[in-house]
Amino acid sequence: MKEEVEKAIEEIRPHLAADGGDVELVEITDDGIVKVRFQGACAGCPMKQFTLQTGVGKIIMERVPQVKQVIAV
Repeated sequence: MKEEVEKAIEEIRPHLAADGGDVELVEITDDGIVKVRFQGACAGCPMKQFTLQTGVGKIIMERVPQVKQVIAV
């Protein structure tokens, strides 16, 4: 599952990089929760929760059906 999540993150990364940000995979729990960490401009962005829900989390969950939730840490 980790490889699939990493591939999904690679899809998202150019969009975040265009705004000076990035996202890092921190952990995937046994119960399907993916933990990510925003970096760069995304780390302090007031829109990061929106980006998590409508971008990062959505794409990861679409590409990897075993993922139950994506959270930022």
